[in-house]
Amino acid sequence: MKNIIIAHGGAPTAVINASLAGAIDEIKKSGFDGKIFAARYGSKGLFTGDFIDLTNTTEEDIARLIKTPGSAIGSSRFPLYDKEYEQIVDNLIKNNIGYLLFTGGNGSMDGLGKIYEHALKRNTAISCIGIPKTIDNDIKVTDHAPGFASAARFMAQTCRDCAQDVKGLPIHVVIIEAMGRNAGWLTASAALARNNKNDGPHLIYLPEVPFDKEQFLNDVKTMHEKYGGVLIVASEGIKDKDGNPVCKAENSTSRSSYFGEVANYLATLVTQELGIKARGEKPGIIGRCNSSCASEIDREEAFLMGKTAANAVLNGKNGFMSGIERISTNPYKIKPILIPIEDVMLVEAKLPNKYIAKNGHDVTDEFIEWLKPLVGELSDDISFLD
Repeated sequence: MKNIIIAHGGAPTAVINASLAGAIDEIKKSGFDGKIFAARYGSKGLFTGDFIDLTNTTEEDIARLIKTPGSAIGSSRFPLYDKEYEQIVDNLIKNNIGYLLFTGGNGSMDGLGKIYEHALKRNTAISCIGIPKTIDNDIKVTDHAPGFASAARFMAQTCRDCAQDVKGLPIHVVIIEAMGRNAGWLTASAALARNNKNDGPHLIYLPEVPFDKEQFLNDVKTMHEKYGGVLIVASEGIKDKDGNPVCKAENSTSRSSYFGEVANYLATLVTQELGIKARGEKPGIIGRCNSSCASEIDREEAFLMGKTAANAVLNGKNGFMSGIERISTNPYKIKPILIPIEDVMLVEAKLPNKYIAKNGHDVTDEFIEWLKPLVGELSDDISFLD
């Protein structure tokens, strides 16, 4: 009997382990009698042959995994090239592994796709299925990816609370920086914070819309004159009209860039150019891993994506990623699907124009309606004496 291995790639999320739990649960319930392995630290573990034996994982372990943030088996951004892919295939053959499940974003799906291609060229019986994961929500074809809804919930709830703080002491501008280098899904989700039309965030700056410094300053001045306290959300990856990042990347690798402090840069700009007190806030990894704000729908769908992928690979499917097709928004209904791996390898799904307001620094009602069922109810027991 062949063995099966599960790997995580890229940045963890608040629900990545729910996908791991779903996969293990499905494998065990299928009657699979081979060993269940995990690659310690993802692609690095696949390359070095550092495997964890999960065969004896219990139902209690699975239940705990569902609510555990971060990656319980480790993850990495270990770079892979032809020789690494060949070594990975060698390691899988050596350990009698016939099934590979890989959880990650479009970069990880690219890596999985290449393992799949190398295995095919060598005529090996290794079946590969991906499991979607990203807070950036930038994987193509699937309606959305597990991990995004929880990060979006954190962003919306954080902005709702911060908006109340700014409203109660209306003397300054607060700028919150959101993750998402090239796709503005997470930045846009801040709009869900509003209870009323005039609530913050008052301005939203997306990476899909060219950033104009003078227009930004004019908009901030207008909002400050109107409200006194202003809440702004800006993507870490906002760019000028020529496509250059507003803040130069402090450190870059082949796919990972660590941008300068966008929120602090914009806050300094406001203070220096407008003479208005301003401060920048950057939740960063805190927003990515926060389990207290995890969306229940997100956990359920992460678990489902793991089960769907495991079921597919054990039933002879190869070269696919599990995904989500939305049937309806109200009531919210989805169904699991399989997507050809080549359709999601390093292809970014950016926020479409239909979700971006005409003024370029807000979102449409259509986006809010699309997002609401994923995030769930935010705290609504707040009040302000107008």
